[in-house]
Amino acid sequence: MIKVLVTGGAGFIGSNLCEFLLAHDYAVVCLDNFATGKIENILSLLSQYPDRFKLIVGDIREFSDCRKAVEGIDYVLHEAALGSVPRSIKDPVTTNAVNIDGFVNMLVASRDAGIKRFVFAASSSTYGDSLLLPKVEDVIGKPLSPYAITKYVDELYADVFARTYGMEYIGLRYFNVFGRRQDPYGTYAAVIPLFVKQFMNHESPVLNGDGEYSRDFTYIDNVIQMNMLALLTSNPRAVNQIYNTAFGEQTTLNQLVEYLKEFLSEFDPTIADIKVLHGPCRLGDIPHSLASIDKARDLLGYKPKFCLRDGLKEAIGWYWKNLK
Repeated sequence: MIKVLVTGGAGFIGSNLCEFLLAHDYAVVCLDNFATGKIENILSLLSQYPDRFKLIVGDIREFSDCRKAVEGIDYVLHEAALGSVPRSIKDPVTTNAVNIDGFVNMLVASRDAGIKRFVFAASSSTYGDSLLLPKVEDVIGKPLSPYAITKYVDELYADVFARTYGMEYIGLRYFNVFGRRQDPYGTYAAVIPLFVKQFMNHESPVLNGDGEYSRDFTYIDNVIQMNMLALLTSNPRAVNQIYNTAFGEQTTLNQLVEYLKEFLSEFDPTIADIKVLHGPCRLGDIPHSLASIDKARDLLGYKPKFCLRDGLKEAIGWYWKNLK
């Protein structure tokens, strides 16, 4: 039986990965300190798979916790990080400690344990001030936030460990992931769950700027597909690479709001009449983001199944059931 460690496994993306792996007969270890993850995300998994799912409450900033977590592990899916550009601007020290020091701890522990492959969450924020669209993996600009710096440094460290110690890695640059279990609460909630919650409460969401900033929103099932392809690929050319993880579709925030209203109105028609407010642009934000997924398609066989509209339908159904 293949044994996989998912760091940050109680978080939004991590818990979805744990759920998928367990449903497909993997043994899974979850390492989480619950700084942003939630025990509610994995409670059902702990009871459903007592023989194949193990929780280690620990912190990637503690090397002893990392070493304990990788014992007997075949593959690592490293999702643990402190996300959010605004949070990193407010607290760069903690962001650096988790995203760089913690990342290096996991690399060293994985190297020492003889892990077969280290797959990690990178970020589209790495593209920084590059104006090129669509974003291709080999062309980046200067970072626009401490968070962006940390995620790029992770890529550099992974590459050095591959060259120096013979480790195998694959980094996945996530583009605005959304879907079931993404937290709509808190200061740093992502835009889709935050707006869904506000519309459901008949509150007016606040768009940063004029709403014409655009993103490549990526449904969680596409992200799961990419992680599994990265985990299992036997193509030697595909290993020790960085890949965009996206759908390859550009959507403005104004368009997003209209989609949210459309789908939420199927449950509550009055939501269609809620007005949207506008505020200042957010410091550190990239104006436009659109991924080229050609590299992932060519080397990993990536075929994303959910465009934004299809993913939103799934996500809004989940939120309506679970937030209500």
